[in-house]
Amino acid sequence: MERTDVVTPPPPAGMQPATTAPVAATAPGGTRRRFLELRDLHAWYGESHVLHGVDFTVDEGEVVTLLGRNGAGRTTTLRAIMGLTGSRKGSIKVHGTESISLPTHRIARLGVGYCPEERGIFSSLSTQENLMLPPVLAKGGMSVEQIYTMFPNLRERASSQGTRLSGGEQQMLAVARILRTGARLLLLDEISEGLAPVIVQKLAEMVLALRRQGYTIVMVEQNFRFAAPLADRFLVMEHGRVIEEFTQAQLPQHSQKLREYLGV
Repeated sequence: MERTDVVTPPPPAGMQPATTAPVAATAPGGTRRRFLELRDLHAWYGESHVLHGVDFTVDEGEVVTLLGRNGAGRTTTLRAIMGLTGSRKGSIKVHGTESISLPTHRIARLGVGYCPEERGIFSSLSTQENLMLPPVLAKGGMSVEQIYTMFPNLRERASSQGTRLSGGEQQMLAVARILRTGARLLLLDEISEGLAPVIVQKLAEMVLALRRQGYTIVMVEQNFRFAAPLADRFLVMEHGRVIEEFTQAQLPQHSQKLREYLGV
């Protein structure tokens, strides 16, 4: 991982600060509704036991970032939420519905969308065809026009084949595709990886825009400078467990621990 000082950087020019209040649904009494709850989550790939009792919660409208070294279990946590690991045990509740035994297509219908690190863009299909490929699974998904307003590059490249898009455009398309399905909980895996700084800034602006619209986001990020201004809370993972949790406001006093945990 690139060496950086672990401090909270200012948002890039044109971005709103991460403290902008999201438009989140609230329960009676003014508290946020719980969207996701993981309790004692274990997951395996074959005989390899990867997650060893993961516990955390995410409220509606929150942005939560999973931090940790490679191999800490961050991506496996996202895949386990979607039912994409070999086997799972424990509890995963989505809006109070237990999903640990549900197949992936049923979990998606609970309003969960997963954007994997490899993006999954089909080279034989155009941008528009890639965008329209997943079915609409729930009400409230973005229309194609709303997506093109958020991602004007995709409108310009609507007829271009998937392989002709830049890395940044492919990443935008991968996120846009799940927004059309009606998902309200977005699981984003390393969306800034390998992209030019100007594209990373656009993705940061996208995360903040979705946050303001009340989307709930769980991100895995190796690029701490990208993630730091965006998240409400940070969870540090090591050896398949969450070992530390802190808020945006607590970030400065955790800088030394982060250097130790992340090796930066």
